Amino acid sequence: MKNKIIPYSRQFVDEEDQKAVVRVLKSDYLTQGPEVRKFENTLSKFCNVNYSIALNSATSALHSSCVALGIGNNDLVWTVPITFVATANAALYCGATIDFVDIDSKTWCISPEKLENKLKFCVRNKKRLPSLLIVVHLGGQSCEMEKIFELSVKYNFKVIEDASHGLGGLYKNKRIGSCQYSDVVVFSFHPVKIISSGEGGVAVTNSKKIADKIADFRSHGIVRDRNRMEEDIDSPWYYEQQSLGFNYRLSDIHAALGSSQMKKISKFAERRNEIRNLYIKNLTGLVRLQHSPKESVTSNHLFIIRVPQNKHKEIFVKLREKNIFVGLHYMPVHLNPFYKKIGFEKGMFPEAEAYSKEAISLPMFPKLQNREIKFVLSNLKKLL
Repeated sequence: MKNKIIPYSRQFVDEEDQKAVVRVLKSDYLTQGPEVRKFENTLSKFCNVNYSIALNSATSALHSSCVALGIGNNDLVWTVPITFVATANAALYCGATIDFVDIDSKTWCISPEKLENKLKFCVRNKKRLPSLLIVVHLGGQSCEMEKIFELSVKYNFKVIEDASHGLGGLYKNKRIGSCQYSDVVVFSFHPVKIISSGEGGVAVTNSKKIADKIADFRSHGIVRDRNRMEEDIDSPWYYEQQSLGFNYRLSDIHAALGSSQMKKISKFAERRNEIRNLYIKNLTGLVRLQHSPKESVTSNHLFIIRVPQNKHKEIFVKLREKNIFVGLHYMPVHLNPFYKKIGFEKGMFPEAEAYSKEAISLPMFPKLQNREIKFVLSNLKKLL
């Protein structure tokens, strides 16, 4: 055990996954073939949502979703400081202005109370309101979406759920991804996520208009649907570039892996929940644990604890010395040098900053063995 590295997360790829990829490699289509549509249909059915658009990363999905919602130079976008930088960057790609709302002290997701207070402050002081809010389901734990949706209706802003951690999670008995309380939900299929397509992401929505715009944007802004053509040209080779887009397509190779992985998602979820329960049983009362809002079920992408600030660095370093590769998810976005250069500074979002000085992500992945969990817990308890 001493010499074996235990990462905070790791992909689970079996022989069936390998066969799925090899089958595509032997087929006529490595990209722009039938596997992407098959993967999209699987995700739509799983989330009970009308449209799924697969892309080459969750970052691409976030960017494309912002574009599809009309975000541009005159818009203000809000998100949380505790997220991967891609969440905030997506708004900047569109030329929008970015700002943040602090996290809740218990859920570590966006605070609905702080969101409402910030909206009221903007109205009172005649400041600009956001056009879009991007919420983040940290570690797979859903935000309090019903309250956020109510605020979006009252203050007239769109909502994207960055559910990069959230595939398989539930909120009020519906899958994260149902879009009941948002315009778009984005998932990630990076190797450390719930399922993996190698690299990849998806945007899901119940709006055909939004889905069409994301699909166009992922492939250079090109339209091939005859019913959407601007010119009446009846020719089998004809297509139109109607807008400016990127090459954000997912390949059939990646999609085949994703489809194969989706067959195991229930098994993955079951094991992740077992690991979560072991951690909770052994750590309750010793560390701060993430609080789950009522009627929500986490996907268990991450298991995050908060330890005393004066022990944080020591615990982090000492665990890594034991080859337990814990992580920090995340450093506050606004304290990165790039974001400091555009006007953010220390002290602006105190709960997020306190969180980053206390948070540690423990190993959490389906292949994690009980003996490895005991090794992690034994070393952690000694340090606590």
